[in-house]
Amino acid sequence: MLTRPDVAVVGAGPVGLAVAWRCASRGLRVTVHDPAPGTGASHVAAGMLAPVAEAYFGEHQLTGLLTESAARWPGFAAELAEAAGADLGYRTDGTLVVGLTTDDLAEARRLWTYQQGLGLPITPLRPSELRDREPALAPRVRGGAVAPGDHQVDPRRLVAALRTAAEQAGAVWRPGVIGDLSEVDARVTVVAAGCGAAALTGLPVRPVKGQVLRLRAPGRGAPDFRHVVRGYADGESVYLVPRDSGEVVVGATVEERADTEVTAGGVLRLLRAAVDLVPELAEYDLAEASAGLRPGTPDNAPIIGALPGRPGVLAATGHHRHGIVLTPVTADLVTELIVTGEPDPLLAPFTPDRFAGTDAPATTGRDRTHPPSRRRRATDRQRHGA
Repeated sequence: MLTRPDVAVVGAGPVGLAVAWRCASRGLRVTVHDPAPGTGASHVAAGMLAPVAEAYFGEHQLTGLLTESAARWPGFAAELAEAAGADLGYRTDGTLVVGLTTDDLAEARRLWTYQQGLGLPITPLRPSELRDREPALAPRVRGGAVAPGDHQVDPRRLVAALRTAAEQAGAVWRPGVIGDLSEVDARVTVVAAGCGAAALTGLPVRPVKGQVLRLRAPGRGAPDFRHVVRGYADGESVYLVPRDSGEVVVGATVEERADTEVTAGGVLRLLRAAVDLVPELAEYDLAEASAGLRPGTPDNAPIIGALPGRPGVLAATGHHRHGIVLTPVTADLVTELIVTGEPDPLLAPFTPDRFAGTDAPATTGRDRTHPPSRRRRATDRQRHGA
């Protein structure tokens, strides 16, 4: 007769797998339910660990959680790499935030001035200082800043390593689809199903589409730049994430849509902005174009903690753009809650009950942190008849 598990984790993305690993490592009996591990948002994600560059206006509490989780990443990465015997592609080269035009630089400067006001480590650089760090940047780039503590990891390697570590710690796989939580029998159920959490829990989690490209350097050598480059190019926001394998991840669109089709317009916008900032990318191979669905929430913050009115059910979802960077802290907080029964004070702003008794919409229109670029406005006016 099978022993009833202590913990059932529904969803095998980075967050769900990290929870499973941490719980199993504490001696709990764990099952993981997912028909296709690592094929959701994490398969498309770029893997930026960016508590500074991702610190946006009006998101003070979320910024604090991002900073806390980023501080845990070095230890988390070292422990996971040892447990799984795998390279995670974890890199600490830092991030450059740049503006191509005067208007782009003004937009970038407005945000990093806010970030500096929070005491976050970001330092403005002149154009010559930028190119000293990254000669591959276009001569037209007007200026920028460096965030040395914003790092990166390869999400696909991360998922593979987490699955290995969780299984070695004793977690058991259940590949079936969970259509209702009544199908799960465990002392505690953790819903880490990304966008699927909405149907399972009723929480206001919505899909936010993101299109991403993967380029490959000629000859499959390493790209000629090492920093993550986040920038604005004629009003278009873009990021470039170089990998030692020769891959460069270019992203990402932010669309209030639930499909995963790659569009010609999305590819065009991303490639044009990327080549504007790093011209040599025009000679790279286009290796992959894909789209995924981020699990967004009405306030852009994750939902972590006990589900009101559902004894034994915890949520670990709604991480939107931040699922990779928030993996360590989410796993730690959820595991401690399961083991001790006491929520860490860090959880207070992010618990599911903040939406209880409200009519918080599942969608909030266009993401407020990514305004439409000037290149897109004419198209938007034509589409809407303006």
